[in-house]
Amino acid sequence: MKTLVTVGAVSCRQLGAALVVCLLMLSVILLLGIYSIQIALQEQKTARNEMDRQLAFQAAEAALSDAELDIEASPDSEKSRSRLFSAQGVSGLPEDSDFVCGSGISSRFLGICKAAIEGVPPAWQGIDFLDSSSGTVSSVPYGRFTGQPFPTGDGALSGTMPRYLIELIPDKIAGERADQLRYVYRITAIGFGMHQKTQVVLQTLYRKLD
Repeated sequence: MKTLVTVGAVSCRQLGAALVVCLLMLSVILLLGIYSIQIALQEQKTARNEMDRQLAFQAAEAALSDAELDIEASPDSEKSRSRLFSAQGVSGLPEDSDFVCGSGISSRFLGICKAAIEGVPPAWQGIDFLDSSSGTVSSVPYGRFTGQPFPTGDGALSGTMPRYLIELIPDKIAGERADQLRYVYRITAIGFGMHQKTQVVLQTLYRKLD
């Protein structure tokens, strides 16, 4: 004896509605997947940019330290110019009224700038830190007067050598005569990340005691 089971007929309208619901669900899932991928890519880009900025920051800090060595006591006796610096300024600095900053990779005054006249922007604002031409360069590449190495190149390294500038800043003390004028040195250093467009600029004041 056979038992017949009757299944209710499904209308075309019901099948169409189910298909629409399935398509909507698939679309939502697809959009969520795309959104998740975009979030992941954005986070990766942010992390990469932050790593590049940190690399530039560390390079700028290294340039500050190199400048302090340059002023105080360079470890490289052949390249050293530390004897030029004292609490009274920089010995032998040209008196030429047109002289603002030493330039040229072979100049012993490279990257040393006179104190700015009142009302005139400081030298660090007008220097092209990206200029590396041997004849016109006005900032000091890392290690130029200290002999210290700084690795650059591809990968997780700075793509460009950090550089610095040293400006004389009058250190006026109440009661001192004009001929007793002392100076501090304002060091402006720039560091680069893996890409030259990633830049960090740091400044510090350094006083050399005789």
